[in-house]
Amino acid sequence: MSTSTDLTLAIEDLTVSFDGFKAVDDLNLYIDKNELHVVIGPNGAGKTTVLDLICGKTKASSGSIKFLNKELTELAEHEIVRSGVGRKFQTPSIYENLTVFENLEVSYPYGRSVLGSLFFKRDQNVIDKIHEIAKEIMLDDALDTESALLSHGQKQWLEIGMLLIQDPQLLMLDEPVAGMSVKEREQTGDLLKKISKGRSVLVIEHDMDFVAQIAQKVTVLHQGKILAAGQMEKVQNDPKVIEVYLGH
Repeated sequence: MSTSTDLTLAIEDLTVSFDGFKAVDDLNLYIDKNELHVVIGPNGAGKTTVLDLICGKTKASSGSIKFLNKELTELAEHEIVRSGVGRKFQTPSIYENLTVFENLEVSYPYGRSVLGSLFFKRDQNVIDKIHEIAKEIMLDDALDTESALLSHGQKQWLEIGMLLIQDPQLLMLDEPVAGMSVKEREQTGDLLKKISKGRSVLVIEHDMDFVAQIAQKVTVLHQGKILAAGQMEKVQNDPKVIEVYLGH
C-alpha cells in the first residue's frame, strides 16, 4: 500500500447494504496519483455501486472514502464534483443540439453557478482551453459540428472532454468503449492513457482485451468483495478469477 500522501483515493472498509443484501462488502481500494485503475467483474459484482458511492449518489452503510485526504461520505453529490471528482455514465449525456465547441463551453467551470453563467464571458482563456481539450479528445476538426451528428465513439469522447475541461483530479468512467468500433476503442485506450498523466482515472470495464490494453492496475470484484488485485497479467492468471470471470 502507498502512503496516504500519494493516494488520490483511499477506500476503506466500505460497505453498503440494500435490504440486507451487501452490494459492496468491506471493500478496500487504493488509487495512486496519475494511476489508471480498472475495476472488472461479472454483472452484479458491485462495480457501478462503487462509483455511485464515490460520487455520493449512494450513501455508504459504513466505511470511509477519502479523496486527496478529504472524507467524501459526508458530502453531497455537487460538493464531491466541486472537490474534483468527475464521472461519466454509460450513456453519453451531451447536448445533441449544440456544437462540440458549445458543449465544451457549457461545461467550463465558470458556468457552475447561475451567477457564474450570467457573467460568463467567452474570453481567450476559455477559447484556448476548449481548443486544447478538443485536440486531446480528437475532435479539434469537429468544433463547429452539431453533436447529434457525431459517431457513437465521438460522443463518448466529447463527454470525456466535458469532464476534462473541469480539470478533475479523479475521473471515473463506466464502460467507456461499449458499442465502439475497433478503431475507436484503440483510440479511446490511447486517450485514457494520455489523460491519466495528469490525474487518476478509474474505469469500469467488461471488455478484457481493452482492459489489457490500458490498465496499470486491475481490481476484480465478485459479489461486492475484492477477488483479486494487481497487475493485469497476475490477475488474468489467478485461478479464482479464471473460475468466476474468464471461465464463463
